[in-house]
Amino acid sequence: MTSAVELTDELVREYLIFRGFISTLKHFDADVKADKEKRFRGDKIVDQLHQFVQSYDLASLRDYWGYLERRLFSRLEDVYRPTVIKLKNSLFRYFLVHALQTSRLDKAQEFFQKQAAELQNQAEWKDWFMLPFLPNPDLNPAFATYFSRQWADTFLVSLHNFLSVLFQCMPVPTLLNFDADCQRISLLQEENELYRQKLFAVQVEMHRLRKEDEEECPPHKLPAYVSNMDRLGDSELAMMPNQRNASQFSQPRGSSFLSSLLSQSKKGPTKPPQSAGASPTQSGMPLVAKKEPPNNQSTKAKEVTTSTRDGKNVALSEYSSVQRQRRIQDHGKERKELLSRLVTQSGEKKAESTVPEAEAPSELHADQTQTKVSDGKTKPEQSFIVLSQEEYAEHHSSIVHCRVDCSGRRIASLDVDGVIKVWSFNPLMQTKASAISKSPLLSLEWATKRDRLLLLGSAVGTVRLYDTEAKKNLCEISIDESMPRILSLACSPSGISFVCSAAALSLATQQDLTTPSTIEKGLNQVPGKLLLWDTKTMKQQLQFSLEPDPIAINCTAFNHNGNLLVTGAADGFIRLFDMQQHQCAMSWKAHDGEVYSVEFSYDENAVFSIGEDGKFIQWNIHKSGQKVYEYLLPSEATGPFILSGFSGYKQVQAPRGRLFAFDSEGNYMLTCSTSGGVIYKLNNEEKPLESCLLLGGHRAPVVTVDWCTAMDCGTCLTASMDGKIKLTTLLAQKS
Repeated sequence: MTSAVELTDELVREYLIFRGFISTLKHFDADVKADKEKRFRGDKIVDQLHQFVQSYDLASLRDYWGYLERRLFSRLEDVYRPTVIKLKNSLFRYFLVHALQTSRLDKAQEFFQKQAAELQNQAEWKDWFMLPFLPNPDLNPAFATYFSRQWADTFLVSLHNFLSVLFQCMPVPTLLNFDADCQRISLLQEENELYRQKLFAVQVEMHRLRKEDEEECPPHKLPAYVSNMDRLGDSELAMMPNQRNASQFSQPRGSSFLSSLLSQSKKGPTKPPQSAGASPTQSGMPLVAKKEPPNNQSTKAKEVTTSTRDGKNVALSEYSSVQRQRRIQDHGKERKELLSRLVTQSGEKKAESTVPEAEAPSELHADQTQTKVSDGKTKPEQSFIVLSQEEYAEHHSSIVHCRVDCSGRRIASLDVDGVIKVWSFNPLMQTKASAISKSPLLSLEWATKRDRLLLLGSAVGTVRLYDTEAKKNLCEISIDESMPRILSLACSPSGISFVCSAAALSLATQQDLTTPSTIEKGLNQVPGKLLLWDTKTMKQQLQFSLEPDPIAINCTAFNHNGNLLVTGAADGFIRLFDMQQHQCAMSWKAHDGEVYSVEFSYDENAVFSIGEDGKFIQWNIHKSGQKVYEYLLPSEATGPFILSGFSGYKQVQAPRGRLFAFDSEGNYMLTCSTSGGVIYKLNNEEKPLESCLLLGGHRAPVVTVDWCTAMDCGTCLTASMDGKIKLTTLLAQKS
């Protein structure tokens, strides 16, 4: 903690100099110089107390200890109060003993004169009042212990240890936590790198095993007499037709041609036994047909013919053996070269061999396993590795919202039937709470500080605070009867307040309250209001001014510290609010039609938005209304979302939930599609978005997404109109 305090002081001093706050810097340096807590160093505090004792400064000693009690010891629990009292009494006794050891009897008498009113009613000080009047107090059995050097050293060490433990356990401000956070991040990065290396090693091992399986089990199994041809000489090849016909009648199914030759050789002339692993041609053994000739003359002629060709057979066999050994060596070199490339290039994917795989890759990993494009060029290295994909199938109707809490441990999902599910996915997928709302629900948001709480906005003008652990509603408030639709909820990062967007009934009321069959433009062009509520008291604090006219706000988002709020409205305007002044700082026309979803960029210098016109646009918030770039997304990414069925059935759903989400560093974006999520890489203005990964697995259009990040590993949530939610775990590949 001491090092963190010193570094923070230097950073604050550097910041004040940079900003030109000279007077503030002077006061800061003066306060640091007069710091009584000595930058939370226990040894410095003990040295200061010891200095007061050595100089017989009783007044300063009392004042300094009183400051420590007010500043530090008063925050301790009652169980530690007796320890503080014992340390205080020992400090005063240490002062008295030092005064008597140095023959300063006047300082001892002065101590009792000033402290008599405080100490006379304490039983542990009853015998100490006679100490100045004893001729040799160090020889008195009651006080001899306190005059020893061992007691003084024990007291100083105990005081130092107590202060050190106190400073280690006391709560510190957020600014001082950065040192521990940096160490934790460094440790996690090292652990993540270790896991990545293990993963790549497993991939290399799997590739090696797959290659061996391909060599041992060829795609098409050849007959036995064909698979053994490379080991046969000319005489065996000449006998192949007869042997093949004979094996069809005499050999059992699955036996090899070589075993038939070995069994038939017993009927021929006796020869020396073969060495292990030697082929018939290498040993020079004559091969005899299964059917003997009718007379001895033909038999002798056959043997003569065979013996005359033995030399030729041996030469051919040795030549083919050399060829096979050379092929095996070349194959081994190619395998070692391939494995070394995989390791050195951190798992970079190479071109696949010409032998087709036994099974085609699944839909989920199609983009990962494919390494070549139609023009023969190699695709760039994938930015993510798909580790797993799981499905949550507890909903039975189309999903409206699906959000991860701020801790990343639980997920809340809401469907069009008003069914709310709270569930966890690590280590096992498990439903924690389930509830059904009597009235239709339109919005959902997690509370930030007490992450067990959910904010639920209905279509009848109410906002409910739901406790996911107690599984009950804590309170329910009415917003405005004239504006019953709660379109958006956003809780500030501090957790002390939340904003609520209320709107009047749309131009097609029945289509808003149920799943619409048709979606027409301009249905949300109705009056609305944006309100700020206190989370603890659940009371309205103020109403924001919406210029030029009050309009329905579709989406809201805070920045990291809650000082800025960005909103997207049905009139196509984006409004940026200053939450300290509680007024609109800037606004601009962003889309032709409604704004469906807005988010701050990672560095919070820009705002991203998706609108009814199908455009994904980046805006510079330092220059009001300046467009950085825009990108036309496919219609299935922006809605309205259409699910078709048999006999002309068609279900249409307007966008309500989050349509895009960023990774932990803001370099990649997840959007919706008809079969799953699509991850884009954010580039420069010339090529704003580049599709890099398709997360399949859905049979219905995806209507809302979210991205839960944890270092390099993250979980992408994609929720579809058939009630299915896919959790895809990704591992980021660092270049």
